[in-house]
Amino acid sequence: LKWYGALFKSGPALNALWNSTIIAAVATIIATIIGTMAAIVAVRYRFKGKRAFQGLAGAPLAFPQLLLGIVLLLWFSVLGRWFGFNTGIVTAIIGHIVYIAPFAMVIVAVQVYNFDPVLEDAARDCGASTWEVYRHVTIPLLWPGIFSAAIFAFLLSWGNFYITYSLAGSTRTIPTFIFSGIAVGSSPLYPAIATVVFVPGILLVILANRLRIRAAAV
Repeated sequence: LKWYGALFKSGPALNALWNSTIIAAVATIIATIIGTMAAIVAVRYRFKGKRAFQGLAGAPLAFPQLLLGIVLLLWFSVLGRWFGFNTGIVTAIIGHIVYIAPFAMVIVAVQVYNFDPVLEDAARDCGASTWEVYRHVTIPLLWPGIFSAAIFAFLLSWGNFYITYSLAGSTRTIPTFIFSGIAVGSSPLYPAIATVVFVPGILLVILANRLRIRAAAV
């Protein structure tokens, strides 16, 4: 276990772990909120331009990560010259949101399709306002899908390499830290990092699956 001890004594590795956590956590929260709202709008409401909205919201799903990262890098390069900023953790978070929000939308949309709108109508008949309906009826019933979307989005962001490599600048995350280390020379430290990253991901997937099964049973 000495290499696990060396891992937690390595300043660059811990810094990369912290950066990955910050980027994934912030991007997941924002992307899940955006994805949930987009799923409700795309499934429940009829409006002019709905097909265009659905196509635009799901467009990042059709782009390979490498191509999406390059396009965003070019965009941020132009904006950086205009407003005087460089790529870093903030641009990486924005890039991750663009990438994972459509996945969250698709996962929540499945839950919205199976949602009975009569329950909302019943709440309105009892005098609930629109906000109270969403707070006490819609969101609790959609929560299994929202939670599953959040876990999936977190794992996509946590292990993302191409977008992070393109947009994070000098900021190192776990994928880019491993890549830069292996490019120089292999070390048992990197399999230790892989295990530390892999095990929590498996636990999150198991948790999301158990929540899905419990929601389906109800």
